Amino acid sequence: MKILVTGGLGFIGSHTVVELQHEGFEVVVIDDLSNSSMDVLHGIEKISGKQPEFENIDLREKKSVQDFFKKYNDISGVIHFAASKAVGESVENPLKYYENNINTLVYLLQELQQKKEVSFIFSSSCTVYGQAATMPITESAPVQQAMSPYGNTKQIGEEIIRDVANVSEMNAILLRYFNPIGAHSSSEIGELPLGVPQNLVPFITQTAIGLRKELSVYGDDYATLDGTAIRDYIHVVDLAKAHVIALQRLLANKNQEKVETFNIGTGTGSSVLEVIHAFEKVSGQQLPYKIVGRREGDVTSAYANTDKANNILGWKSQSTLEEALQSAWNWEQKIRNK
Repeated sequence: MKILVTGGLGFIGSHTVVELQHEGFEVVVIDDLSNSSMDVLHGIEKISGKQPEFENIDLREKKSVQDFFKKYNDISGVIHFAASKAVGESVENPLKYYENNINTLVYLLQELQQKKEVSFIFSSSCTVYGQAATMPITESAPVQQAMSPYGNTKQIGEEIIRDVANVSEMNAILLRYFNPIGAHSSSEIGELPLGVPQNLVPFITQTAIGLRKELSVYGDDYATLDGTAIRDYIHVVDLAKAHVIALQRLLANKNQEKVETFNIGTGTGSSVLEVIHAFEKVSGQQLPYKIVGRREGDVTSAYANTDKANNILGWKSQSTLEEALQSAWNWEQKIRNK
């Protein structure tokens, strides 16, 4: 069965391609290399023994998308990762996010709705919940007004998918991720942010290796035990496996609705300072950090209730925070010591 993975050379996409190939799927990757590199393709091959088919396509170009589906008319499923994903950057440059995250989704769905049957997995986010009133967050928690353009693109994306599923043969699963971290145990692929990292863990590992002078902790005046924001940090390989299980559910027609939604997290919240101290423990490195002002668009706390994913999807996270941080540190050391 042929599966399209958009953004398949990105952080989560590349790990998902590996897991798909482990399960025997034939994978075609679309990536424009704006936030990845061809090295990732070779990393995927080293791990899985097989290189996926690769198309260097910018999904913002409608004709390129149309041409792709003429060439590959036997796609059975699509996992859609390709999107810009930094909350802070989206506040500063909203139009980039609306073009990259919404236009590309529309062009993709215009082709998919013409198919007799297709399974669609959407890379969504816990940002759709905003600052949820209660923790842990269940899938029935209300979608609140987005706190950033990035979050808004995920909300709009979910709505577009529901509308298209209503009038087509497409079935979809929306996976609302919490905070993916870590790297493959082989250290052949991992998170590779361009420029200054927008996420906590790559900033931690780059600081530990000496690439950054010190780590910035955005705010210590949140209503949490140590004053720093709380998030649910999930190992990227666990997250990748959730996509494969979700896809298999749709392909086997086990879905109970045309569009299903699942939270993908560990169910445990960790504060920024707890993550820093856990990293220091596994790495033996002392991390220099400073407290700075809060970042616009950040919520106080967000961690998942994973009961629905555990019981209905049949998926559960396996790795601990320490294991995920150790894999991220192994990856950082490998790429700096090449």
